[in-house]
Parts: sequence; C-alpha cells; structure tokens
Amino acid sequence: MSKLFLIPTPIGNLQDTTFRAIKVLKDVDLILAEDTRVSGKFLKYFEIKTRVQSYHQHNEHQTTKKWLDFINNKKSIAIISDAGTPLISDPGYLLVRECIEQNIDVVTLPGATAFIPALINSGIPCNRFVFEGFLPLKKGRKKRLDQLKEEKRTMVFYESPHRIIRLLEEFIVFFGDKRNICVCREITKIYEQTLRGSVKEILDYFKNTKPRGEFTLIVEGKI
Repeated sequence: MSKLFLIPTPIGNLQDTTFRAIKVLKDVDLILAEDTRVSGKFLKYFEIKTRVQSYHQHNEHQTTKKWLDFINNKKSIAIISDAGTPLISDPGYLLVRECIEQNIDVVTLPGATAFIPALINSGIPCNRFVFEGFLPLKKGRKKRLDQLKEEKRTMVFYESPHRIIRLLEEFIVFFGDKRNICVCREITKIYEQTLRGSVKEILDYFKNTKPRGEFTLIVEGKI
C-alpha cells in the first residue's frame, strides 16, 4: 500500500484526536514526527506502537528521497507534527510534492489546527481571511507588514511568547493602535485564554502580564 497520510494531532487536549487518526497511525508502516519526544507521549497515550522517525525542518531536504523510496516499496507513511495539522507552519510539503509528482496517493485527515477555533471565536469577520502564520524573523518582515497594511481581509498570525510584544508593537506601526484584534492563547489547554480589543489594549495587557504559551492572533482587515 504505497500511501502518504497527513494526520492532525491535538493542539492541547488529547480528546480532540479522531478515531480514524488513531486507526491510521496504528496501521501504517512508519510515522514521521516533528519531534519524537513530544509525539512519543501522544502515541503512548493511545497505545500506538508503530515505528517512529524524526522529520523536521532541519532534515527534511536530506531525508525526503529516503522516505519517498520507502513509500515506493509498497509501504505507507503518516506525517504528524508536534501539534495540529502537518504543513501548516510545519514540515511535510517537500514529501507531499514529491508524492504527487510520482502519482502516490496522499490522504489528508481533518482535525485540529489552532487558527480555525481562534478565527471563529474572535468576533472578527471570518468569511474571508488570509493566513500569514509566523512572519519572517528578519529579512522581508517589514516589507510583508507594509504590504498587509492595505489588506481588507481578516489576517491570521502565529507567534511565540517571547516575540508577542514586538509583534503587537509592529501592528501599531503598520495598522494603527485602534485596529481590532483577538489573541488566543493555549487553545484547548487548561489555561486557554481569549483576549479581544484594540491592538493598544492588548499590548498594554501583555506589558503588565508576562506572555506564556503559544499565540494565535486574529487581526481585523483595513476598513
């Protein structure tokens, strides 16, 4: 069975795993995981004993051909990320592209991803939106923000706790301090939190409250 499966994993609450995902992960010949230590806890919880190998941004260029050859030998592989849906700000694109070019079946399961619950919970229009994920850390960052200041669709960003204040300060520079924003933290986890208000109000909050966890930001488009 030469197939590649893309399997979403929970972004926090393990009960968000689908029955189908568990079955596929038990049935495939190999699981490629972004971080085997993180995924190991998830796989152990569901008693999934399939062999696991690491597949991340630092080795995907070197190992993609190896895994492609593995699949071509009538084997099946599942890709999982640390949390959420593979390829959404996570590795996997190279192997998917190669499988498509060689007419190998690619099967994607629906499941957890952080930006969808954040978007529909934001109170900001979600009928049309653009997903930006993590902005470039250096090169191209200001150029991208300058382009986005004219964007009329709702914008979706990801950010880490130690860079969230910097990002909010940049939003004020490029979008203005009154732009509506929703910040979701630790979605589905114990300390899940949703903050809504202007960019300035959210920035002031985090200047007085230490940012913790992973962040999804929903930003109103230009009106």
